[in-house]
Amino acid sequence: MTDAVGEVLARWKTAFDSHQPDVMADLFAPDALFQGFGPSVVTGRDAVRSYYGMATAGRRADVVVLHSYTIGADIAGGFADVTFTGASKPEVRMRMSLTLQRGEEGWKIRQYHVSRLPTQG
Repeated sequence: MTDAVGEVLARWKTAFDSHQPDVMADLFAPDALFQGFGPSVVTGRDAVRSYYGMATAGRRADVVVLHSYTIGADIAGGFADVTFTGASKPEVRMRMSLTLQRGEEGWKIRQYHVSRLPTQG
């Protein structure tokens, strides 16, 4: 079995780095549960699209998958560290957890959560 988390996060990174909120939203299930840096937990692709539409163009994400797993053939998940850089803004480090589900459209993010990591220094 392929590394579903690595594949999805590679597509996530490409879409984020090129500031494509529509492509980002399409990585998620239609009713995905999403917790970004904002205070609210939201659901659905429209909320994900809006969230990533507010991201600053020129930011880049470096992604390191820490752990991934599968449950049967159609459920996967894992953890990654992501570092955002560029666009004349401070570096931000975060830990991401996600759960994926494979369906007719391939692997989609069903649950997504991030939390900031302390800066090193």
